[in-house]
Amino acid sequence: MEILDYITDILQNFVRIIMSISFFDILDILILTFLVYYIIKLMRETRAMQLLKGIFILIIIYVVVQLCQLKAMSFLMENFLQVGILAIIIVFQPELRRILEKVGRTKVSTIALTIDYDAANNPRDIAIKGIAEACEMLHNTKTGALIIIERQIKLGDIIEKAQVVNADPNPELFCNLFFNKAPLHDGAVIIRNNRIYAAGCFLPNTTKDQYLPAALGSRHRAAVGMSENSDALVIVVSEETGTISIAMDGQLTRDLNRESLTNILRSKMPGNPAQEKKRLRGKKALRGR
Repeated sequence: MEILDYITDILQNFVRIIMSISFFDILDILILTFLVYYIIKLMRETRAMQLLKGIFILIIIYVVVQLCQLKAMSFLMENFLQVGILAIIIVFQPELRRILEKVGRTKVSTIALTIDYDAANNPRDIAIKGIAEACEMLHNTKTGALIIIERQIKLGDIIEKAQVVNADPNPELFCNLFFNKAPLHDGAVIIRNNRIYAAGCFLPNTTKDQYLPAALGSRHRAAVGMSENSDALVIVVSEETGTISIAMDGQLTRDLNRESLTNILRSKMPGNPAQEKKRLRGKKALRGR
């Protein structure tokens, strides 16, 4: 009976707390959550992020010291924390100033949309943006390019004969790799896990060679051949015309621009939420049979 009374008291207290929460309490929590999220986002990939980690560790140490009643450590921690705030402001003054400047330049509408879609924190979106931007730059300079995006079927047999790069999908790096005097410009680049994984890759020939227009060059034929032999997405930029094309499942779609290419990549690249849900449903259906 005592256990039941104890559980009943806990439930009653919980219900009482929930009933006491007002609309302004919820609003207060949401605003605080957004501010914490936005501060962490601004500090991401800077020395200030390391600062936050350091502060968090110090707080844990201070709590442990107080619980264990370690007098010498308590004295040191208390004195350190008294001057710590001032030291942090002095040491990280450039980062803090940069963060405040960024907040000042940011429009309210941009802040409101940050939670909805934040390409800066999503490797897949960073890769899509980098590829689309690079293709537009290569199109403008009529620089030939061949970019393969690995999906379910792994391309290890091609990668093992190529040069492993494993770099961020930076548009300038794409342009350097495909510059016509660069050592690896004749081969393809493979994107794996949203990164430029390998360069200088040579691809299998297409079985549809006789059915393709004579105007298409070796890059386009290699792209179609690659898409026949795997489920990869293969992007081609023509050296003669600068035309952007993409090969999927043995079919070549031509005359793309940055926007249309971005839309295709968002729907077809690995990590698309809609595709992941569909794949998981398919797996569940197979298990149920």
